[in-house]
Amino acid sequence: MIHTAGFFSPLLAAADAPELPALGPFLRVLNEIPGCKSLVDFFTTTLGFGSDAPGLPEIFFAALLSFGIMSLIAALYKATFRGPKLSQDYVHTLMILGIVVSVIVMVIRGGNGQKAMATGFGMFAAFSMIRFRTSLSESRDVAFIFFAMTAGLAVGARQYGLATATTVLICAMIYVFSRGNWFAPNRASHYLRIRVTNDINYDTEFEAVFAKFLDHHDLVSVESIQAGMMTELRYNISLRAECKPGELVSAIQQVNGNNRVLLTSTAPSRTLGTD
Repeated sequence: MIHTAGFFSPLLAAADAPELPALGPFLRVLNEIPGCKSLVDFFTTTLGFGSDAPGLPEIFFAALLSFGIMSLIAALYKATFRGPKLSQDYVHTLMILGIVVSVIVMVIRGGNGQKAMATGFGMFAAFSMIRFRTSLSESRDVAFIFFAMTAGLAVGARQYGLATATTVLICAMIYVFSRGNWFAPNRASHYLRIRVTNDINYDTEFEAVFAKFLDHHDLVSVESIQAGMMTELRYNISLRAECKPGELVSAIQQVNGNNRVLLTSTAPSRTLGTD
């Protein structure tokens, strides 16, 4: 005699188990951990993670998760900032932008047949919002905007585990190469501005000084100032490793008659004498 109950018991157990594909990768991993089934039931039943469209509890959860992720990104930006002045308004904008993108993408998601299209239009609308009327001071500011928006889009797409894990990983990588000062030049470049009177032949007058103190120099512009009574020269230069900025300025002033000499570092985070 065949015991049908024992034969069909694995199938019945599988039928009683929650739909793992609907849980997402993070909840599927939790479902395999002993003692975490109640936590999975909380997410699937109370917050409604398994439903086709997000409900109000899940939207609140996504907003809070997005707030935590954006706080981590903002803290990373502040910890690795190297510019002359940290803008609190920009950091707050990063957080607001990511949270708003998460909520917008989550709200516009529809049923199963509309998810891909709605998410695509949501991504297009979110990225089209990046139209700042003021220019950003550093290129990395743009990268952090896209970082925050990408994390917000992942949360809005209901990929909570993916959003959290990738954000932590990317933050760790950014912190490592920022603190390690990877790919920094051996010697910082500088901007040099020299004012000379019209009786000085600047094409040849500074050759000896430049050969002594500089590895290379490029004349960027020549401008007539003070009603044509003086000329201002602008160079891109690179100091020799053994030379000091003060020595270069003193040598130039001896040639140009103690007129104005301005030396500016191209890297705001580094002093003029930093190697």
